[in-house]
Amino acid sequence: MDQTLPPCPECSSEYTYEMGALLVCPECAHEWAPASADAADESGVITDAVGNVLADGDTVTVVKTLKVKGSPTGIKAGTKVRNIRLVNGVGDHDIDCKIDGIGPMQLKSSVVKKV
Repeated sequence: MDQTLPPCPECSSEYTYEMGALLVCPECAHEWAPASADAADESGVITDAVGNVLADGDTVTVVKTLKVKGSPTGIKAGTKVRNIRLVNGVGDHDIDCKIDGIGPMQLKSSVVKKV
């Protein structure tokens, strides 16, 4: 069993279990929907380094020089990246794109600025 259930929000018991669509605490008998806890944790809005909201297909500019493994030059600050896709990537990399001269890669939204 890989999936770990969250502790009870009322008494912090770690012995929660699923009963249908609800999670139940055997110690205090509290019942709650697991989707409500997940929705509060993630807002789903991805913003750039300045705070502008990003969307699929936007054009962004890299705000600081980035080292790229296997590339002697890396990505210089000011490089334009067109037609980005927002994804749930590895770690906190949330932009999937293709950079001219480098190829396909994922970037963090904290190192780009919307054009």
